[in-house]
Amino acid sequence: MTTTTTTHTDDAADPQVHFWAVPDLTGLDFDPLLAKLLHEDPVARIRLPHGEGHAWLVTRYEDVKFVSMDPRFSRQAVYGRSVTRLAPHFIPLEGAVGFADPPDHTRIRRVVARAFVARALRTLRETAQDVMDGLLDRLERHGPGADLMTFVNRPFPLAVVSELMGVPEGDRPLMARWGDTVISAAAGREASERAKAELSRYFTELIGRSHGTGKETLAAVLADALDDGTLEEHEAVALAALIQISGAHAVTNNSANMVYALLTHPEHLARLRAEPGVLPRAVDELLRYIPHRNAVGLSRIALEDVEVGGVVIPEGDPVYVSYLTANRDPSVFPDPETLDFDRRYNPHVSFGHGPHFCPGSSLARIESEILVGSLWSRFPDLRLAVPAQEIRWQRGALIRGPQALPVAW
Repeated sequence: MTTTTTTHTDDAADPQVHFWAVPDLTGLDFDPLLAKLLHEDPVARIRLPHGEGHAWLVTRYEDVKFVSMDPRFSRQAVYGRSVTRLAPHFIPLEGAVGFADPPDHTRIRRVVARAFVARALRTLRETAQDVMDGLLDRLERHGPGADLMTFVNRPFPLAVVSELMGVPEGDRPLMARWGDTVISAAAGREASERAKAELSRYFTELIGRSHGTGKETLAAVLADALDDGTLEEHEAVALAALIQISGAHAVTNNSANMVYALLTHPEHLARLRAEPGVLPRAVDELLRYIPHRNAVGLSRIALEDVEVGGVVIPEGDPVYVSYLTANRDPSVFPDPETLDFDRRYNPHVSFGHGPHFCPGSSLARIESEILVGSLWSRFPDLRLAVPAQEIRWQRGALIRGPQALPVAW
């Protein structure tokens, strides 16, 4: 698949529309159209493979933060519109917090915050380390030539977020299957809608069973929020589905990309092993550096004419921001194409910005630190079992990552 550019000709005064075919990229390659727009056309019009019409794409760091924060750009207004997009289907469930605006968004986010208090995160860190130790025991028993995606990167975040949610261990394969279907651009509309319906029914029942249990699972927190009238049922279910899917899927791929980056940057890996204290900073820099998704995430609608980066975005037009290009903006990150563990100022936006900043960012950091730190503590000589160019990468994915990561030690 190639990235091509076309010009909109309905009105000679209209700016160019870039058709973005979104290539299936390998490794840590950065999307060439994103790089071009960041430097040459930072507030541009684009058309993606699905949906209707065009949208604006904002790529510079300060402009991305502005659009993410300004209430004149609405997520709620997107719902029900066939905005141009990467996936053939509309991914979020009805009532998803990602498509709420304040004050509804604030109300829903407050519920999520209860599950991510410091005490709960300390407990989750201990649980996550126990899960990781068990997975590494199994990896060691298997021996070299194992696929890290199978033994570590898929089961680890799935187990941790399921523990947070209160999903029983026996149901976790279901979560993996539904999540893979919903989050893929290649699965198709019918399969995705069916998986979303099944996921919705599951969480409706799980939350229903969690009323008055006194447990500290997110399902119990959501049940309490229903009981006190803070949430409606469809909001609670959509929130559960969002955290379960993104918590498992995003961390699976991001952590695998981190491992791949370290395995293909031996000097950085040697530094990390020699100075374990640099781990949190290294994880933050890996989060900035890795192009973790294909294309862009969720759009917003301009509620009035708004000037962004010297360009007026008309009322009613959809707008996307690229956190990937914001993380490569040279005005904020000197030498942005370089992976630099000594980068002291690193205000990356890999978890988003503003009201829709990822509520699970603290947990994701904890998981990444545990995974990266534990792998080389247990297997100091861990290395790729095949040449880097032979690693196969997922196709048609919204979140980028390897299909398999064969390793030896």
